[in-house]
Amino acid sequence: MQDFEQFIGSFSFDGRLAEVDINSSIAHTKMLVKTKIIDNSEGEKIISGLTSILKDIKEDWQLPKEEDIHYAIEKELIKRIGPIGGKMHTARSRNDQIVTDLRIYLKQEIKIIVNLISDFQRVLIVKAEENIDIIMPGFTHLQPAQPVLAAHHLLAYVWMLQRDKERLDDCYKRTDILPLGSAALAGTSFSIDRQYTAQLLNFKSVSENSIDAVSDRDFAIEFVFCLSLTVLHLTRFCEEIILWMNPEFGYITIGDKFTSGSSIMPQKRNPDAAEVVRGKSGRIIGDLIALFTIVKSLPLTYNRDLQEDKPSVFDSLDNLKLCLEVMKKMVDSLKFVEERVLRSTEKGFIAATEIADYLAKNDVPFRTAHGIVKDIVLYCKKKSKTLNELSLAEYNKFSKVFEEDIFEYLSARSIANMKTSYGGTSKKSVLHQIENIKNKLKLIE
Repeated sequence: MQDFEQFIGSFSFDGRLAEVDINSSIAHTKMLVKTKIIDNSEGEKIISGLTSILKDIKEDWQLPKEEDIHYAIEKELIKRIGPIGGKMHTARSRNDQIVTDLRIYLKQEIKIIVNLISDFQRVLIVKAEENIDIIMPGFTHLQPAQPVLAAHHLLAYVWMLQRDKERLDDCYKRTDILPLGSAALAGTSFSIDRQYTAQLLNFKSVSENSIDAVSDRDFAIEFVFCLSLTVLHLTRFCEEIILWMNPEFGYITIGDKFTSGSSIMPQKRNPDAAEVVRGKSGRIIGDLIALFTIVKSLPLTYNRDLQEDKPSVFDSLDNLKLCLEVMKKMVDSLKFVEERVLRSTEKGFIAATEIADYLAKNDVPFRTAHGIVKDIVLYCKKKSKTLNELSLAEYNKFSKVFEEDIFEYLSARSIANMKTSYGGTSKKSVLHQIENIKNKLKLIE
């Protein structure tokens, strides 16, 4: 029944594992020869047949469709070299074969994604260096809070991405365990050499429990979880790009190719690239939930449900790679509108905290200082004035502690550069921060 075969099959999505599957089968065959489970001439024929299939696939030859990629390769091998090809499957099951292929594939992809994240970090660092003198409002609750260097804001994402890479590196350790040799679920009675196979396939260790090895997909769930956190960080940045492009903010421009016009309103440029990344974040997080749901409540050991892990894994990694590539190019095109950003620091009384700190440095308890500044802000609102527009006499109405030097605390640039604590937003601190992250990324000659 053709429809049923398509229903239970996985060739439509696991075909991308062809090269990985062939290489793992070659390693398995070499192990069978080393342990004298099959003789040398048989091993040579199998490896030659597998190598010819791999060569054809790389030249865009289409492997005939079967139930899954693993069976398709085995069937093609037997077609090319005869029944001896069936010996390739000695001492293994599709259960351990499938999970081995996925682990190999994810190890490769983790390295690719880590490199893509590093590329994006480099663009952010360059953008931070270009804008080291631009002052912008920092927000809490999306309300103007304190002035910060635009570079400091950009670097926040660099550090988020650094942790994303560290999580992926850690995920790699738990993916780097060879399940091959676990067979269907109980191991095998053949005298195999799993350590030799691990060495050939570049695995650091072999699985300790055959039941666990074929039945869990925690490494795949962890992988998609890592991607979900990465795209979560990307989507937060996209949300800010979308806000900053809005004329009410007007903080930035981005390249036209990352925007689109309206079909009816000729004046508009919509931040489409940022919006699509924001939308794809929901898709990737959905892939994570799908994986959780597939594995949830499955009895040990292997169940056919587990073949449905791959669409979610492949979808999440494909889309994250796209998002990282687009973000890198979009941010590279980003330009701050310096005058507009600086003017925005005059809104929201963002010098208020610094005035409270001024009082505290002059021996006023901070909680008392907080109340004094709150009254000053209410006064400004009533008089339709900014903090800069008040006279010393007006400040003295609220506290005699204020002296002429209070006006040094009202400039957004001065306020930012007073934040000299480690990790703070002063120019000195931010330059030190850039040096630190460059060292981590090995960008300093």
